[in-house]
Amino acid sequence: MESNADTPSRPAWIPAELYPFADHFDEIDGSRVHYVDEGSGPPLIMLHGNPTWSFLYRDVILGLRDRFRCIAIDYPGFGLSQAAPGYGFTPAEHARMVEELIIRLDLGDATLLVQDWGGPIGFAVATRHPDRFASFVIGNTWAWPKSDPGTQAFSRFLGGPIGGWLILRRNFFVERIIPAGVRRKKLPESVMNAYRGPFPTPESRRPVHVFPREILCSRAFLADVERGLPVLRDRPALLVWGTKDVAFRGPERRRWEQQFPDHRTVLLDGAGHYIQEDAADEIVAAVIEWSKHR
Repeated sequence: MESNADTPSRPAWIPAELYPFADHFDEIDGSRVHYVDEGSGPPLIMLHGNPTWSFLYRDVILGLRDRFRCIAIDYPGFGLSQAAPGYGFTPAEHARMVEELIIRLDLGDATLLVQDWGGPIGFAVATRHPDRFASFVIGNTWAWPKSDPGTQAFSRFLGGPIGGWLILRRNFFVERIIPAGVRRKKLPESVMNAYRGPFPTPESRRPVHVFPREILCSRAFLADVERGLPVLRDRPALLVWGTKDVAFRGPERRRWEQQFPDHRTVLLDGAGHYIQEDAADEIVAAVIEWSKHR
């Protein structure tokens, strides 16, 4: 494994004052995987969605690293992680990579913090290694096949040829979906540039195009994750749920509440899909308060 602080090799589009963390890398099946590893205490593993990376969790890490060992991972093709030749950027591949890194770091008694695609990816790992996970912090996400008409239309459109043109040629997910998914404020240009940075070319944006397609194409993977969830049912869970997310709403939240009887729900009023941008302080406060009573 390698690690380095803010070295000249770090891209200029990363604002050092917003992301003041050492970079850690590991080589996994030919991919060079980047992750943040900050603080001490029980592990808090943070998994991002599309088209973000560990930068999304910067304020959560700053707020919790005095209580937890905060580990935020970039999937290959996202953030500072580089994919191996032939890597397909599917959630199943990302889950295998996360699983391998958790095993190599020998993480146990861990809390998993997930949002968006981090949910199915993270819970794929947790259902295979329940002994390593003590609790869960669940943002706006899911971990089962979705079949509602809106989800199917989203997957077919953005995962198809027109969506491919928009994502690959116009960087649609970064330029349109991220701002639309942050409801309480307008992201400053320095933050937007940190999200643009990993995707400077059409080819580099291919991982972003794979995710919407896989909402439908990974139904078998999602069904496997769903089948494994009961093994985690006895763990405590904290739901931190943005109320203005158009992708994940009340039905998903209620399903998580049923999945984890020992749960606490904190509604992030007015927060959109990217709850880490809209409500980092509230997430930090909720985790601290919840962890005191576990």
